Amino acid sequence: MVSMSPLYALLVLPLLLFTFADLCRSQNTTTTEYLKLPLLRNNPFASLTEVLSYDTHRLSVLHNRGTLKFPVVSGAPSGSGEYFVPLSLGTPPQTLLVVADTGSDLVWVKCSVCKNNCSSIHPTAFIARHSSTFSPHHCFDSSCRLVHNHCNRTRRVNTRCHYKYSYGDGSVTSGVFSKETTTLQTSSGREARLKNLAFGCASRISGPSLTGATSNGVMGLGRGPVSFSSQLGRRFGNKFSYCLRDYTISPPPTSFLTIGNDVVRKTSRMSFTPLQTNHQQPSFSYYYIEIQAVSVNRAKLPIDPSVWSIDESGNGGTIVDSGTTLTYLAEPAYLQVLEAVKRQVRLGYDLCVNVSGMRRPRLPKLSFKLVGNSLFSPPPRNYFIEAAYGVKCLAIRPVTSEGLPSVIGNLMQQGFLLEFDNEGSRLGFSRRGCAQP
Repeated sequence: MVSMSPLYALLVLPLLLFTFADLCRSQNTTTTEYLKLPLLRNNPFASLTEVLSYDTHRLSVLHNRGTLKFPVVSGAPSGSGEYFVPLSLGTPPQTLLVVADTGSDLVWVKCSVCKNNCSSIHPTAFIARHSSTFSPHHCFDSSCRLVHNHCNRTRRVNTRCHYKYSYGDGSVTSGVFSKETTTLQTSSGREARLKNLAFGCASRISGPSLTGATSNGVMGLGRGPVSFSSQLGRRFGNKFSYCLRDYTISPPPTSFLTIGNDVVRKTSRMSFTPLQTNHQQPSFSYYYIEIQAVSVNRAKLPIDPSVWSIDESGNGGTIVDSGTTLTYLAEPAYLQVLEAVKRQVRLGYDLCVNVSGMRRPRLPKLSFKLVGNSLFSPPPRNYFIEAAYGVKCLAIRPVTSEGLPSVIGNLMQQGFLLEFDNEGSRLGFSRRGCAQP
């Protein structure tokens, strides 16, 4: 599937002051467990061109609270740059593979309205008629106002809430905004059934980013009220974490999306930077961080700090996005980084370097100083990807469209344990903790 992040995918929502408490009524109790889902990904891309095409069309200490862990798998073998998680919906449960996306909010899955021979469709789509707990939101429910909808004001009986979720490349998912029971496994292996998860039951999917996709939907993990992490937040501490394992390893290792506090964090030596808020565009629920300086081989680059700021119109800034593959930097910063890299290595066509015959090629080391006096220093393999044998290419590109933020993509995040702490309004990261099962 093509990438799903709202760098190129902006959720169309009105500015609302409604709460989402009705979606969390069944989640008021707390436990000492957490949710853990596997993050799934496969083999590397065949070429940098393939990655660029993917991104261009794209729309991932217990405090007496529960925690859930989800396995995460890479989609690279099918030409996709996303990480997938399994999501079980309905009674009995139907399990679908969805994109883990910190750059969007809505949870949605492909839905089928089939009446006969449905076994040939499952598990590529959710079959609502096979679930005894499926329930559409009514058009006049307060929760329906949290999504772009078209209510028929002349009909007040049996009017379903219809949503429409649009992305910047013109891709659209639409259908019925619904609620359903989701079945999850806690850290102890106990089954947890959570009621009233709000999600989009998609009957129509269009556009280059969604048609022909390898996933069955999207698990939005953004900061908005309809995201998966926000809906589970009250019960699980309003935080989640993940580690994206190296996609070049074969067979691909499984990593995990953790909803809640994981004991791994106690030994991970986390660094923290505060999450920023875009006050001009509060409906865009990105995870903004603020870069103060960039260095190449410890030499600070003369980049104007205003390049990284969110301006008075709400443009710019920097977001952390599991759904975008490459890293995109504001063009003035990108040009400085590119020039510094060129001084260290000879970059050829498509920003690639020949490293054949080199056992340990010496590539420039990039580091980002963040607000909070923290330093994010990914290894060169996070931004030099092997496009062919003996050829490594720079996996950083400029932001050329006015108003879009810079993006720290999932390749740059590899090998780091990242904790998105909405309660503390901060992002934690550490090079330790990723090897934990």
